[in-house]
Amino acid sequence: MRCVGLAWGHFLCCGGFPFAPLALRLPCVKVVLQTTDPTVMAFARALLAGEGIDCFEMDVNMSVLEGGIGILPRRLMVRTSDYTQARRILEDNGMTPTGE
Repeated sequence: MRCVGLAWGHFLCCGGFPFAPLALRLPCVKVVLQTTDPTVMAFARALLAGEGIDCFEMDVNMSVLEGGIGILPRRLMVRTSDYTQARRILEDNGMTPTGE
């Protein structure tokens, strides 16, 4: 499946629909960063946006379940095709990307 864009905060894939099951919507994205620090996440998003890489932050609203104490990590997702470049950008700026 090939990603075709970002709409309503969800990556859409060929044949995907924003209200389709999660398995149909997100097979074309990978986790590039996982952290509990919101400042690191904001910096990573700014770096990737500056390079023209679309990204989406997942698990933002999990703080409601944890009581706002910040123990559950947030995940930064990028398209599979942008994963290698996004990883390199984060490594070059002193961050430790998640994954392979």
